[in-house]
Amino acid sequence: MPKTFAEINEKIRNGEAVVVTAEEVIDLVKEKGEKKVAEEVDVVTTATFGPMCSSGALLNFGHSDPPIKMQKVWLNDVLAYAGVAAVDAYIGATELSETRGMEYGGAHVIEDLISGKKVRLRATSHGTDCYPRKEFDSYITLDSINQAILFNPRNAYQNYSVATNSSDRTIYTYMGILLPNFGNANYCNCSQLSPLINDPLYRTIGVGTRIFLGGTQGYIAWEGTQHNPRQKRDEKTKIPLAPAGTLCLIGNLKEMSRDFLRAAIFHKYGVTLTVGVGIPIPLLDEEMAHFVSISDEEIYTTILDYSVPRREKPNLGRVSYKELRNGEIEIKKKRVPTAPLSSLYKAREIAQVLKEWIKKGKFFLQEPIQRLPVDEKFKPLDIRR
Repeated sequence: MPKTFAEINEKIRNGEAVVVTAEEVIDLVKEKGEKKVAEEVDVVTTATFGPMCSSGALLNFGHSDPPIKMQKVWLNDVLAYAGVAAVDAYIGATELSETRGMEYGGAHVIEDLISGKKVRLRATSHGTDCYPRKEFDSYITLDSINQAILFNPRNAYQNYSVATNSSDRTIYTYMGILLPNFGNANYCNCSQLSPLINDPLYRTIGVGTRIFLGGTQGYIAWEGTQHNPRQKRDEKTKIPLAPAGTLCLIGNLKEMSRDFLRAAIFHKYGVTLTVGVGIPIPLLDEEMAHFVSISDEEIYTTILDYSVPRREKPNLGRVSYKELRNGEIEIKKKRVPTAPLSSLYKAREIAQVLKEWIKKGKFFLQEPIQRLPVDEKFKPLDIRR
């Protein structure tokens, strides 16, 4: 008998909901079968923790006296986008410091704010009758400003390709350092624990879904940028074999924690923000029980050669996450060491925290108000003359 979000929330309210993580449910299905697990389990918690470059924060500083219409804004010498309103600005995670370069960026500003540190705010303006001040230079903290909204246009990729390098030189990428002659292979996904892997057809994850974000409750605001649902999928599992769905996320930065939101530097590439995301999946029926029971040995991704600096990179075959997590895969008859950029350890922690929130009645499921697109075409950027 299918369940509803309302029925599951009532069980959460009464302290009766059965909640397990996406790793725990795999063994349960092996033991009891999909039908029985669909009947007995109410919620499965999923999670991921990894670099998510398309992240940032919208900040409102309040008005000075006399007031200023900020046209250019720097936070610890990192340029923020001020073309929003007089004292609003968006700080992008990957923006670099004008004085320190790749040592410090927007992600570090965000981490400093949630750490309680002072951040230098500089602003300039041409001045107007209602906003006469032309310069501002002072310090802010997270407590001293008004709204601080983490707004991430693209997070929690549904699968991602493995990166390797066939050339004879080391290359520096957003997938980390890639050694020459297939010296290593890096991957970035929490596979059987990852949110969109466990809901491959977006049946329960959509616009309005309540989630764990950076240590507090947040929401899915929209489909993420570069959302690509028409990516080729495995016929049996329905899981895409390369980067596919993405999520646009929003939450209150003032409630977030460094435990689940950290700046990171990719050597000779740039700065990014490592984001902790957890999403509860209601077991509405047998199909959802089947989806959440798929394990690493059944989840495949594509290996790409990043030495070719083109939009379409050479495809070197497919590999399962079980093979990747074993620490070594085979590429062109060579054994190649593998390493994850995402943290399975932290993802497990997030899934467990979310599980406890739900069991204690601190977190309720929110039924999506709109499904994520399932047939949207992903468009390239071509030069048109």
